This record gives sequence, structure tokens and C-alpha cells, in this order.
Amino acid sequence: MGRQRRPQPKYLAKKLKAIREELGLGQLEMSRQLSKLALPLDGAKVSKFERGEREPNLVEIVAYCKIAEIPADCLIDDAWSVKDLLWAMRKK
Repeated sequence: MGRQRRPQPKYLAKKLKAIREELGLGQLEMSRQLSKLALPLDGAKVSKFERGEREPNLVEIVAYCKIAEIPADCLIDDAWSVKDLLWAMRKK
């Protein structure tokens, strides 16, 4: 019996990149901000998140949400587009 892989959000990588760009941060600076709230991260890991090569763990997702001041469903629910996510960030 093999384990089935859980569904992955299609737009997560694009949303993570949009958050960083909306905040006006480079990948290294974003990794520093995330490291203050989550496990230590480096710019390469942020890059992998944004390219969809790696998915952030729950603690990292929560850190992204805190930095962007958005609820987690904006980030992980594919019903929210990147445009919707940016609207939620600007609404704060």
C-alpha cells in the first residue's frame, strides 16, 4: 500500500513571490524576515519556494502570513488568486 501524495496548492509559489515583491524585499531580506518568525531560512530556500521546487512547512507558511498580514487561506486556498492575495495585503 503506497501513500497517496496530498494535493498541493497550484498557485502557492506565485503567491509567495508576489508577497515578497509587494513588500519590496529581495529573497535574502525575505529570508531574514521569515527567520525571525520561523526556522532559519536562507535566500536559496525562498527561491525554491517561489519556483515551486519546494513547499514551505506549516511554520513557514504562518510566518509568511504574519509578515504579509493576511489569513492563511489567502495563501493556501487556490480559490484566492494572486490578484486577490495582493488586494488582501493592500486592504490592511
